[in-house]
Amino acid sequence: MKQRIYIDTSIVGGYFDEEFSDATKSLFNRLENNEIIFVVSDLLDLELSGAPLEVKELLHKYSLDKFERVQLTEEAIQLANKYITEKVVGKTSLEDCRHIALATISKVDVLASWNFKHVVNLDRIKGYNSVNYRSGYPMIEIRSPKDLIHYED
Repeated sequence: MKQRIYIDTSIVGGYFDEEFSDATKSLFNRLENNEIIFVVSDLLDLELSGAPLEVKELLHKYSLDKFERVQLTEEAIQLANKYITEKVVGKTSLEDCRHIALATISKVDVLASWNFKHVVNLDRIKGYNSVNYRSGYPMIEIRSPKDLIHYED
């Protein structure tokens, strides 16, 4: 079974960012080699609508069978709001919380992000998982692409 990796907008943008491109491109190579599947949401589509053209069109280079699509639901919105009310992050991080809630509810293997302030952050991850646990949801694994690429021995 292929690993299901939920990607947020920072992953798509990271493909073109000098600081993040090597690891991001390695992750995309795993996608091309059919080792993984990207789980993408309508929230990602919405966020990419305002991005530069090359960022906006990156995912269109790949066949649809490389992706699993998920939709923002009322359940995900409520879980995201709970992250805010439990003060895992502030109200300005609502979109990040919605990505995390979607990934949690979709039971992905891992959420990939380059957002170290609000997403790939040990204290925040503990907070998201505390809310998930108390709300009856599974724990969510959150990593940067550097943790998701294969290194030669």
